[in-house]
Amino acid sequence: MNTTRTLTTAALWPRRSLIWLRQHWLGVVTVALGLYAGLPWLAPVFMQLGWVGPAQGIYLLYSTQCHQLPERSFFLFGPKAMLSLADVQSAWQATLNPFILRQFIGNPDVGWKVAWSDRMVALYTSLFAASLVVGILRRRIRPLPIWAALFLALPMVIDGGTHFVSDLAGLGQGFRDTNAWLAVLTSDVLPSAFYAGDALGSFNSWMRLITGALFGISIGFWALPYLESISRAAHPGAQTVSRP
Repeated sequence: MNTTRTLTTAALWPRRSLIWLRQHWLGVVTVALGLYAGLPWLAPVFMQLGWVGPAQGIYLLYSTQCHQLPERSFFLFGPKAMLSLADVQSAWQATLNPFILRQFIGNPDVGWKVAWSDRMVALYTSLFAASLVVGILRRRIRPLPIWAALFLALPMVIDGGTHFVSDLAGLGQGFRDTNAWLAVLTSDVLPSAFYAGDALGSFNSWMRLITGALFGISIGFWALPYLESISRAAHPGAQTVSRP
């Protein structure tokens, strides 16, 4: 009798697991996004604590998904939240080679680099925030229309694309470094630090943060409610499994 009951329970376990996952998939995705967005911030914390091995593991993992250029990344435990290209060259090497620059993770004097760029921080933080909102409003929120999602995603495509083209001239030498075109459009009324470079508060910095956040919002408020609507349509009623 007990053996039969055990076998029956074991046979039902996959079904119960699928039902649980269907009911809680958004929570699982939200936790995963939170871990994924938060892990890069642990790399500088680990470096500060002297836990070099775990920190290097995080840097290596996220280096496959991000350029990790230090002049476009946040730094913790240093005097500046972001370093200029000149700051990085002074602290690391006098080079414009992006493959060398991306290897710089910081030092005790300038702080330690977050494991991915400011744009990626904005993108995945906003996506995580969107998943929280969708989770709270789960049955009341509808997916963004696809045209609206594409509209919100387009600014990052433009900003990232122009950054890429500009960088072909060499880091610190392209049209997105000086943004002379923007100075002309705005009659040069803003401080010079706003137009040039990648420092926090510059035009380039603002654009990476804003467009990254918009892209994350577009994915979060289109894909997650859409998947939720599919889940509800496939399983309209609450399902339970009775115990034998």
